[in-house]
This record gives sequence, structure tokens and C-alpha cells, in this order.
Amino acid sequence: MTKKINLFANLKSDFASGLVVFLVALPLCLGIAMASGAPLFSGIISGVIGGIIVGVLSKSHLSVSGPAAGLTAIILTAVSDLGAFNLVLTAVAIAGVIQLVLGFIKAGSISNYFPTNVIEGMLAGIGIIIILKQLPHAVGYDSDFEGDQAFFETDGHNTFSTLLGALNYVQLGSIIITIISLAILISWDKVPALKKLKLVPGALIAVILGVVLNEIFTATGSSLAIAKTHLVSLPVPTSFEEFKTILVSPDFAGFTNPKVWILGATIAIVASIETLLCIEAADRMDVQKRYTDTNVELKAQGIGNLLSALLGGLPMTSVVVRTSANNNAGAKSKMSTIIHGVMLLISVLAIPMVLNKIPLATLAAILLVVGYKLAKPSTVKHFWEKGKYQFIPFIATMLAVVFTDLLKGVALGIIISIIFVLKGNLKRAYNFRKEEYADGDVIHIDLAQEVSFLNKAAIKSTLSEIPENSKVIITAHDTVYIAHDILDLLHEFKTTRAIDENIKVKLKGFKKAYNLENSQEIPNKVSLEHHQYDAMKRRTVKSESLNSEFSE
Repeated sequence: MTKKINLFANLKSDFASGLVVFLVALPLCLGIAMASGAPLFSGIISGVIGGIIVGVLSKSHLSVSGPAAGLTAIILTAVSDLGAFNLVLTAVAIAGVIQLVLGFIKAGSISNYFPTNVIEGMLAGIGIIIILKQLPHAVGYDSDFEGDQAFFETDGHNTFSTLLGALNYVQLGSIIITIISLAILISWDKVPALKKLKLVPGALIAVILGVVLNEIFTATGSSLAIAKTHLVSLPVPTSFEEFKTILVSPDFAGFTNPKVWILGATIAIVASIETLLCIEAADRMDVQKRYTDTNVELKAQGIGNLLSALLGGLPMTSVVVRTSANNNAGAKSKMSTIIHGVMLLISVLAIPMVLNKIPLATLAAILLVVGYKLAKPSTVKHFWEKGKYQFIPFIATMLAVVFTDLLKGVALGIIISIIFVLKGNLKRAYNFRKEEYADGDVIHIDLAQEVSFLNKAAIKSTLSEIPENSKVIITAHDTVYIAHDILDLLHEFKTTRAIDENIKVKLKGFKKAYNLENSQEIPNKVSLEHHQYDAMKRRTVKSESLNSEFSE
């Protein structure tokens, strides 16, 4: 029986964290819509549905869904290729249906195969990206406010060149607000005098203070006043008719366009993988160590994307930035996600003019703290101390996420991890040892519990190096699986080369038959060897010398 969850049990902490996520999500929804070449309001629609609808349907306690930076390049290219955003919406609807199907066929279990060091490397890489992308906003330079996740940007520049360019556009008022906001965020949970105000999130205080400071700068005519271009920019409809013009509907005639179906499948695959990666990361963040049903998550994402498309919203995924902000703010249940969605909806309808006064520098400070917590030096040190097999996939994933994108980074990390696993299995295929006796040395080859075809090269190389006139004992007492190729190799060695080069071979512990698929002929070979061994054992059972086992 599924345990019922009381969403109102931790309302105080969930409301505070929902508020923080709302403050982080609002500019991200707008920025990602801008980067995607879509109407700005489409990002808000996606954020609202991701918070409320997906929040209700999902079983995740911490993850937050909304428009994702990882999909911006796909949507931007699609808008240009298809020539209309409403055709893109049709593809998003198709993607939602595909995700529903993936959920029903239980494709979510693929997330169980993501290595921990790769997930941590992904998180660290995203943390570095957040820091690099927010630094220009922290000094008042807005050219890069596009939600672009890639290191190499669409305008031919890269993140470092953008950072250097930002030095030519430094705005002192933004720097002052950034420094004050960072001071509040860092000290809020550390200064004893502020602990009594713990229920009030430091991010909210930072935002309020940022707005107040800029209003003072503006009212006094100070040169520190922040220009409108460095403030949140939200559409402000003045009537219901104007509000309706903001919404875009999908063009269902696009169902006959093969490009729309290809785009829909692409969005479904990329969004599903990013969601599963984020869910895995969210479960790792959870201090209560609760686990999410990833198949239910795919269904929730499918319904969310379908509704988002019908209302004119961007495709969504579970997103690491907002999820990390949610966790860091002290969220206890998915109520915080739902609250953030409700706040997005209310704010854009009721107080857009107030929200448009928030300096992007304050929001950049919030994200800088989030990025640092994801990419803490202590995390790098932790994997360094675990050894190269843990550290190399971690650092490779982190760097690839920063310099390419999330999916390529994770793919590289998984490939390296698989290579290390295969390399480790090659080394663990057997144990080689030599015992010295007065009448000659005896070579022992003890096979591992499982010996697959991947171990063939290592075992073949070892057998080829055994000198003539040697005495060899090959033991399989602990072996439960031997591949067809390995059995053939041992059989050929014992019956051909060993005879030609006068190598005395002893097989110990081999079963009469191994239950291997498509290898009906192998039990006969192993059985023959086993009977040879039994006959040898009967003839030498009274011998006291190990060497006598090889004498005929």
C-alpha cells in the first residue's frame, strides 16, 4: 500500500522554499523563452504548468519542472526551420504523448544505471555554468541573459569572452546590489542574530533590499540607478483581450509534416533523459533519502508537456537549477513546487509591474550561491580521494557539461565509467600465482566468479606466455559462469598446445555442464575434461607430492 503524504505537514518550510524557487524561476522562464526565440509568456506558461500540474502528479519530493536551458538550441532551430512557433507547439504536444507512452512501458528504470560520480559531475558542471552565466549580470552586463547553457554561444562568442566583454560594461549600482545580496545570502543561516528570522528566506530579503536600493538610486537621480534593461521584463497585459493575444495555440495541421514528428520525438527523448538525470540528482540531494518512481515522473512530464503545448508554453523538464534552489531553501515535500507554480501564476496576473522592478543583479546573486553549492571544491576533493576510477569520470563529466552540453557530458562520463568497469573485469578474470617446489614450479590460475568473453584476450595472453614443460593448475571452484569462448580456449589449450609443448595441465572445480544459452556442445567438452580429471584424481589420490598429480 502506498503511504499517503500530507502536503500541508511542512507548510511553513515549503512555503518559504516555494517562494525562493519562484524568485529563481521567474527570470529563468523569461530568459529561456527569449533564448528559444519564443514569446516571453510561453516560458511563464511552462513554469506554471510545471509547478502546479506536474507538481501534483509527480512523486518526487524535491524536483521542480519548467522550461529547460538544455532545450533552447532545439527550439530555436525548430522555430527557424518550421517557420512558425505554433508548429513547434504541435511537436511539443507529440513529445508529451511519447513521454506518456515511455512512462507506461516503464522506460524510467534507465535512470538506475546512471553512475553516482557521473551524476555528481553533471551537478558540478551545471553549478559552474550557473556561476559563469550569472557573473555578467552581477556586474550589470545583460548581453548574455539568454539562458544559453552551452560554453560556445550562438553569436560566435564563448562564455569567457562574454565575461571579458562584461568588464567594459560594469555598472556600479549592480555591483553594489550583488555584493549586498551575496552578503545577506551567505550570512543568513550563519549569523546567530539572524537565526530567529529563519522562516523568512534570505533570498526574499535580498530581493526586497535590491528593489528598495534601486528605487532610492532612481529617486535621487544617482548614477548608480540600474537601467530598465537590467531589470526583470515581464509582459503587462492591460485587458483580457490583450492577455489572449499573448497566448499561442498549436497548429494541428502540422501533424502531416514529418519534420514536426521528428522534432517531437527529439524533444521527447532529450526532455526525458534530462528529467531522469534531474530526478536522480534530486533523490541524491534529499536528506530523507526518499526515492522517486521515475515511470510516474515520465507520465507527469508527458501530461505537463501536452497541456503546455495546448496553452502555448515551452517544453519542460525537471530542472536542476530550480530543484537545487528548492532543496537549499529547505523544502520538505512537493508542496513547495506547487506553491512556486501558484506564485508564478498570481504574480504575472496581479503584480507584473512590481516584479519588473527586481534587479537581475539580485537574482544573479541567488544563482551564484546555488551554483557554488553544486560545484563546491569539497566535492572535487571527495572524488579525488576516492581514486582515479571515481575521479576521472566525475571530472570528465563536469568539464564536458561545461564545454559542450548536459547530454554529451553525461554520455562521456558513462562511456568512461563503462571502460573502467570493463578494464576492472579484465583484471579480475583470474588470479595468477606461481609456487616453487624442489622438483619444479607449479603455476596456478584461479578463475573468478564470472568469466565473460571480455576476459578472453587476457586469459589467452597468459596461457600463451606459459613456458614449455610447465605444470599448470586451472581452478574454477568459485566460478558460476564461464563464457563459450573461454571454455573453447581452455579446451584447445589442454588438448593441443599443452600436448605439443609438454605442459602438464590440471583442471579443478569445473562443472560437468554450465547453463549457457546457445552452447549445447560445451557441456560435452567440459564433461570430457571433468572425467579426465576424475580419472587422474583416482590414479593419484594416494600421492603425497603435488607434482605427482601431473605424472601419468
